[in-house]
Amino acid sequence: MRPYGVFAASMLFFSVLSLPVHAQQVPAAITTDPAADKAHPAAMESFQIPSHGALLNALAYIAPGAGPHRVVLLLHGFPGNEKNLDLAQTTRRAGWDVVYFDYRGSWGSPGNFSFTHSIEDTQAAIAYLRDPVNAKKLRSDPAYIVLIGHSMGGFMARYVGAQDPAIKAVGLISAADMGVDGMQSLKPGEEKMAVASLAGHLAEEGMAPLAGCTPESLANEVLANAAAWNVVALAPKLASRPMLVITSDDGLAPSNDAFVEALHKAGNEEVTAIHMSTDHSYSDERIALEKAVLDGLDYLQHK
Repeated sequence: MRPYGVFAASMLFFSVLSLPVHAQQVPAAITTDPAADKAHPAAMESFQIPSHGALLNALAYIAPGAGPHRVVLLLHGFPGNEKNLDLAQTTRRAGWDVVYFDYRGSWGSPGNFSFTHSIEDTQAAIAYLRDPVNAKKLRSDPAYIVLIGHSMGGFMARYVGAQDPAIKAVGLISAADMGVDGMQSLKPGEEKMAVASLAGHLAEEGMAPLAGCTPESLANEVLANAAAWNVVALAPKLASRPMLVITSDDGLAPSNDAFVEALHKAGNEEVTAIHMSTDHSYSDERIALEKAVLDGLDYLQHK
């Protein structure tokens, strides 16, 4: 989701050299498959996550080995054309489980799509991963969950992570602010024009994979929740956890800059901000994106 502000900035929880990725040390998980484990092989499982009366389509990329493996919940954007499943495969090669799912009303998951439902669905997915029975099936650690989200998924990761202090770390990739910045400064009488503008941007993003919503219903939802979803206001709740903030040249960096600054002011000393000169889908920086994510996860392994 491109249209409305997002982020980038300064301090580190891992170091990134200002060299092209081919000149840096590329993590082995990008180039090399792990040793086979016949007793506990790498696997992919499809299943459904219950959320508010719906069953969400989900996939788990299970790392080889008996585990329990730390787990990344990978959150897709609006409408979710870029699923970032190359990140899922790379992260599994690094020894993590990765779980991906489709929100209600998106990509065949039943129900009606909305931003609020997507928040609830993300929370339902976390609850699913914390269930000991499910964790045993996935060979995952129910106590160690990291959220990584792209675009709207970045909004979900940031917002849900802020509400859930047990989430270990949060990674944002061109996180969207869902138009909240634009709604914050409206003067009386400007709401209708702002909703129409946001609805137009949402329509341009593409609604075909989504059910039970319209661009106008989603824009009105943003207006109704603008205060609660304020990006900068979430920073104090994330001040004690590692944060990875990646931005590109897609126009989403400004509010993420503000978010990173707010994290620093809140006392977070484990913030890494990286900017890549590429598009919203990181089309020509996929290996660099994989490296940035793996470096962040490696930091957590050694923390």
